[in-house]
Amino acid sequence: MEGVIDADTRALLSEDGALDWCVTEFVRVVDAKLPPRVFLRHCPELATAGSSGPVTPSSTPVTLQLLGSDPEALAANAEQAIALGATRLDLNFGCPAKTVNRHDGGASLLRTPERVHAVVAAVAEVGQRFGVTVNAKLRLGFDDKRLALACAQAAEAGGADELVVHARTRREGYRPPAHWEWIAHIRTAVNVPVVANGDIWSLEDYWKARTLSGCRDVMLGRGMLADPWLARRIRHWQVSGGERLLTTPWSARSDMLCRYADAKRRAGMAEKVIVSLLKQWLNHMRGRDAEAATRFMALRRETALTPFLAGLHASEPGVSSHDVSTAV
Repeated sequence: MEGVIDADTRALLSEDGALDWCVTEFVRVVDAKLPPRVFLRHCPELATAGSSGPVTPSSTPVTLQLLGSDPEALAANAEQAIALGATRLDLNFGCPAKTVNRHDGGASLLRTPERVHAVVAAVAEVGQRFGVTVNAKLRLGFDDKRLALACAQAAEAGGADELVVHARTRREGYRPPAHWEWIAHIRTAVNVPVVANGDIWSLEDYWKARTLSGCRDVMLGRGMLADPWLARRIRHWQVSGGERLLTTPWSARSDMLCRYADAKRRAGMAEKVIVSLLKQWLNHMRGRDAEAATRFMALRRETALTPFLAGLHASEPGVSSHDVSTAV
């Protein structure tokens, strides 16, 4: 989720209290201890962190994610992050980006379980020393799934407190389907909690991912951008005993986009950059919502912020903005 889930996005998506925790974009670690400003740029919530660690404005805990391959450098940066207030760290072994993988990061380490173990062990030692949770984000492998269990067991043996597993290999990228049933194999091969991730776009996907993986918890990524009410929808279904929220109205989607733009404008970001980010988010929405697809096509060539926002707010007959629900 690099370039997508920044602090403003985390604040907006977590404000309804439906998320248990959020994860930052990864902090790229190469061979040196990074200065505090790098951590604060990726996780500005650290600046106001209390004894319980960084949180969003709605008090949702924020996990700081590190990406790299040098155990010693990662350990040093973990200690730096903890000194700044981090209380939960996540190690990225899942990023499929070619640039990241070419530079020995993300999913590239899944080709060698021993390297996964070395990285986790180095950071987990720091975490244990300071009482900080260390988790690992994995995929089912790099080119294939032959090492999926070995990598998960290596992460556990290294001291990971929890595993989050994206249900595809690096080669499969984000192409459907997600192989949630494979996460079940991992879950039975380790003794730490496992969280299912990948292709959870709807309440139905959530239930199917849980059923096939056997996991109690799931991680939402692109699905939350496509439907900002997805976590709310899942939480409502859980606590209401099967009641389902109606489809997220366009008014709720456009309001979130406009509030995101306002936050970026107040931060002094250039308007053309804001428009580019809005298009990126709207592009995530359009695959799952017809109105978002219509707006995207109408605004895709717009570069000025004011007319772009006006296009989001334009009249939308027949769309209700009421947050209502129905029993099934």
